[in-house]
Amino acid sequence: MLQYLRVENLGLMQKAVLEFDSGFTTVTGETGAGKSVLLGALQLLSGARADKSLIRQNSDTLSVEAGLYFENSDTVNKRLVELNLPICEEGSLILSRTFSQTKMPKIQINGNLTTLANLQKMGEIWIDFHGPGEPQKLFHQKWQLSLLDLYSKTYNLLDNYIPLYRDWKIQLKKIDEIKNSDQLTLDEADYIRSQLDLFEQIDLSTEAIEKLENKFNRLNKSQEIIQISSLIMKSISDDDGITAQLGTILNFSRELSQLDHETVSLSDRVESLIIEIEDLASEYNLVTNESEFSEEDTADLTKQMELWLELKRKFGGDINLILEKQKKLAEKLNDQSNIEETLLRLKVDVEKLESQLFEIAENIRVKRISSAKSLSTKVLKLVNKLGFKNAKFEIDVVRESELKECGNSTCNYQFASNFGQKLMPLNKIASSGEIARVMLALKAVLADVDDTPVLVFDEVDANIGGEIAGIVGEKLSELGKRHQVFCVTHQPQVAARGDNHLVVTKIQKKNDVAISINSIHKNPHNRKIEIARMLGDRSSSSALNHAEELLVN
Repeated sequence: MLQYLRVENLGLMQKAVLEFDSGFTTVTGETGAGKSVLLGALQLLSGARADKSLIRQNSDTLSVEAGLYFENSDTVNKRLVELNLPICEEGSLILSRTFSQTKMPKIQINGNLTTLANLQKMGEIWIDFHGPGEPQKLFHQKWQLSLLDLYSKTYNLLDNYIPLYRDWKIQLKKIDEIKNSDQLTLDEADYIRSQLDLFEQIDLSTEAIEKLENKFNRLNKSQEIIQISSLIMKSISDDDGITAQLGTILNFSRELSQLDHETVSLSDRVESLIIEIEDLASEYNLVTNESEFSEEDTADLTKQMELWLELKRKFGGDINLILEKQKKLAEKLNDQSNIEETLLRLKVDVEKLESQLFEIAENIRVKRISSAKSLSTKVLKLVNKLGFKNAKFEIDVVRESELKECGNSTCNYQFASNFGQKLMPLNKIASSGEIARVMLALKAVLADVDDTPVLVFDEVDANIGGEIAGIVGEKLSELGKRHQVFCVTHQPQVAARGDNHLVVTKIQKKNDVAISINSIHKNPHNRKIEIARMLGDRSSSSALNHAEELLVN
């Protein structure tokens, strides 16, 4: 509940500190006395847009501050945490707002500087205005649906539905992101596979490539190599070749070693030369054999070399560059495979979630349809009592074309004040008095489920009087048992029903005009005088007697 309000230099009000009690508070005063100042202060603290033009004339600073108390501050604290603001201490919420002629505006919540947007988000929780030009939550479809859901007790279903819905949306977003990513077309994937096939047809190790190049080089020069190798072997192995000559030398060296033992080592060296020369002959013979290629070997070697040259031409002359390209192509193809697998898995998950969501959403819709009939019947009954005897009020539950966070249905509150008129959405109703009383009827029926603590009504009693005014006062009084209700009224039948009563007075000074707000509900005499004034004459005995009767009732 709102515990206190401090106002300084707002419009015609110089300074006021007001303390409030729970229940139903009426605000009265002469026409033009400045009752709107109180509403204006509350609007500023709920986040209404404004500027320094509201500052009292000849003053530098306008400030408004309010203190609220919540027995259970869980909802408020949750919002404060979301906004990175200090939570309520012992259930207290302190709001303040200042405008200056020379400085930047300042907003504070629980002592911390904050933004207008945050003040508005807090205002959504603690106060609801009903009157001309006021932002009314019930005009918005989401709030209409929220109240219908409170009445129909679908929140258990919604608690199950909403997390599934958000998960479903995340999965759909993932699918879109994957589809819009750099996916390969079928042709691109086939091309990459064909390139990878090329890599698979050849051993790309450094040793293998070096051996391939050497072997191909030998193939190209095989005839010349064979010819030269043959000449070398002939020079070594022919009858007059090196081997034969060394054999003669070996015989002489052995004869010499018989004569001179010190030359034995020389004989051994000659013998070693013969062995080495014979080994050389074998090696050159191997060179000759390796340089002799069959047609099949020639074709295979040529194919391998052509493939290697193609890879070098396409992907770079360095083997490391080629291997890196092979790795990237393989990864790209693997990613594509993973994408297809991921998409398939996500689609299965999405279909499963959709099935669950549709089932829950349909249950919610059925409950909404049933509750809409009950709620609209109760509201219409009260609207009839409030002066619209031929009015119509309906809550139309509409099936949505697709799943939304609210389910597969939403609703429209529709009203027609007179017989023969077409039902229209609430925000299309022209008369502020009609709007205010429809809102009162809704608030009265939904009092047990609407958890907005502070309700403000302005012009709820416009163009009514007598018995209907009494009913309006009665319903506002009933609302005051579950909410803290403020009502600016010109009707004595409404004012007399207030648990608390504030009177706004305009004071004409010599060179200035000021506004004062005084509490009179604890002074029966002053309150009777005010009710009599509202009846037409504060000095009339009949008006005073009538005022006393209204206050007793």
